[in-house]
Amino acid sequence: MSQRTPSTRPGATPAAATRSPSVRSGGSGGSGGSGGGRRTASGGRSRRRTWLLRALWTVLALGALGLVAVGIAYARTDIPDANELATAQASIVYYSDGKTEMARLSDAEGNRESVPLSKVPDHVQKSMLAAEDQDFYQNNGISPTGIARAVLVAVKGGATQGGSTITQQYVKNYFLTADRTLSRKAREILIAVKIDKQQTKDEILENYLNTIYYGRGAYGIQTASKAYFNKDVSKLTPAEGAFLASVIRGPSLYDPALGDKQEANAKERSGFILDAMVEKGWLTQEKRDAATFPEFQKYKPRTQSGPNGYLTQMVKNEVVDTYKIPQSDIDRGGLRIVSTVDRGKQADMVKAVRAERPKDTPSVHVGMASVKPGDGAIVALYGGEDYMKRQQNAATQDRMQAGSTFKIFTLIAALQSGDFSLDSRMSGESPKYFEEFADPAAPTAAGRRGRVKNFGDESFGRIDLRKATGSSVNTVYAALNIDATPEKSSKAAKDAGVRSPLEANVANVLGTDYVTVLDMATAYATIAAQGVRANPYIVKEIRFQDESVPTIKVKVVKQQVFDKDLMSDVIDAMTYPVEGGTARYVGENLGRPAAGKTGTSESFRSAWFNGYVPQLETAVGLYRSGKGGKELPMEDLPNAGNITGGTYPARIWTAYMKAALEGTKVVEFPEPAGINEDADPPPPPPDTDQAPPPSQEETTSEAPPTTTSAPPTTSAPPTTEAPTTQAPPSPKPSPKPSKTRTNRPPTPSATGSPAGPPPSRG
Repeated sequence: MSQRTPSTRPGATPAAATRSPSVRSGGSGGSGGSGGGRRTASGGRSRRRTWLLRALWTVLALGALGLVAVGIAYARTDIPDANELATAQASIVYYSDGKTEMARLSDAEGNRESVPLSKVPDHVQKSMLAAEDQDFYQNNGISPTGIARAVLVAVKGGATQGGSTITQQYVKNYFLTADRTLSRKAREILIAVKIDKQQTKDEILENYLNTIYYGRGAYGIQTASKAYFNKDVSKLTPAEGAFLASVIRGPSLYDPALGDKQEANAKERSGFILDAMVEKGWLTQEKRDAATFPEFQKYKPRTQSGPNGYLTQMVKNEVVDTYKIPQSDIDRGGLRIVSTVDRGKQADMVKAVRAERPKDTPSVHVGMASVKPGDGAIVALYGGEDYMKRQQNAATQDRMQAGSTFKIFTLIAALQSGDFSLDSRMSGESPKYFEEFADPAAPTAAGRRGRVKNFGDESFGRIDLRKATGSSVNTVYAALNIDATPEKSSKAAKDAGVRSPLEANVANVLGTDYVTVLDMATAYATIAAQGVRANPYIVKEIRFQDESVPTIKVKVVKQQVFDKDLMSDVIDAMTYPVEGGTARYVGENLGRPAAGKTGTSESFRSAWFNGYVPQLETAVGLYRSGKGGKELPMEDLPNAGNITGGTYPARIWTAYMKAALEGTKVVEFPEPAGINEDADPPPPPPDTDQAPPPSQEETTSEAPPTTTSAPPTTSAPPTTEAPTTQAPPSPKPSPKPSKTRTNRPPTPSATGSPAGPPPSRG
């Protein structure tokens, strides 16, 4: 049998010529070739079908796996705790009425005040739905078309899109961060579905309205309503509600305060929302036609500035230090803090300082504090003109020499000893020399010999302690402190409420100790309250957002530290400076009985008036500082002259108290008890009224009394205290005055007050 070979056809390529058909055993080549071709075509179709089937199964499998993955992710996704910013609410400080807002305490960005949904008008709720999610009450918390659009854009490399439902926006703001990633978007979707099943639609909408940011530092619908319209959310009009629904889209694009473009955007967007509400049947056409673009209040960013900045800082400090509430709770906890500060009195105080302080003297600092005797509530306080410019409180942190205001503590110590009464007479001659006041390191011979002088070197002869207090006679009080002892004077000051460190040296009677204005207000309030010392405080009540936490109410800390009869005599003596003494300006202008004491420290480094009526005590202190806080004398100032306690401090005090007490009942002081009635003071040491023989050294080196160098720590030169410039001549001894004040001259009326500076320089 011959072997066949393929024929060679014309035009066939060598490759084709050499190609041979498949040879299957048991069949002819032709038939075999023909049959093999048919099987090859059907095999291709089979393979294609197989691939399609496999692809379909793969897609189905992947889809199933995707659904499983989504299901697993859903099951494993827990609703997280709310993020800090979402639940943050500004802590609000109110004035003493508990209603009028003083400030918001928040170092965090923005602020929030949550309200129940029932307080939000229905048209405001519907404006939010019209703007953000018209199918809110029908959907299951997500928008599939919105999600698809966001994913598609993200796959193409664009930024993630909006299209979120209200539920999704709530989840993003309340539980998640604001980062724009697909992973965050995926969590948002899963949590939104869960939230929709766990919370009612009304709960979700309420949380949303209290969470979203509206611009102007306002988180939540209530705070936004106040920020833009200065009204409660319950009073919003449809036009105002539509605007707030507009601005959440982007405050920088829709707040009219930012420019004409933003205003145009807001008008267009608000109109769209109102029209949508009409289409949905949520607003009548009549109300739509009546809705005009609203007016806005001027945007004023909240800052801790001005005089109130000092008050709010004091409130913060007291909440943290006294009530041990952490700063984080103040910033974000939504505390409602009622202060003791009376809004009217605070305004009166600021006005008085601005009107009566030395003009064009920025280096002169004024501190002022007004407290309620027997209670300790700080009803008004001036720590400076602008907390943003100077964070040092002139009333609570600055310490200045007490000057002659400290003499009252020596008077208390002397009366407590039983050796003195207000009728006790002592020498008021000037100068006088006391061994106890001698200072070997003094720059003058007089200082080394213990010289004490009265202001202007005025002599008073032998006078009782009432007159010595009224005219602030240094030589009398120097001798009194020697007998009463400086230790007991310091103790009396501490018992009264002075918290600053005190040094028991013999010159403390002349005010060498450095104290705060609030120290002295507290101490004199103890006297006004007839010996009841009350710790000063500025926080009256603290309420919490969590109603299960009990409200904190102040517990006044007070104690009877001095005998009432003792205090009645001290009060009696302290009326003398006001009634014709170093503070006669007060008596001539206040229009009601008052008691107090002026103070002027050495070289006019500080000046005081501290006084009270039975219902209210107020202290005013002035001092001057230079670079680095160095004390400077307040003398020969271009626009103020020499500042003493009877000048600017007395004027500021009177202006404030006259306004603060307007319309209040005039309350009389207690009648003096006349304690230690039979006491006679110890006889004066030999030769204390006589100056030592003059020496050339003393004559040439002695400095004038108003320019004496700053007092040394242990034995300071006497304070310069200024009596009235029209002081009467040295009086002759007179019979004992009555224990009552029935025969004393009445307090002059406030009418007819002098137009010029007060005549007193004390």
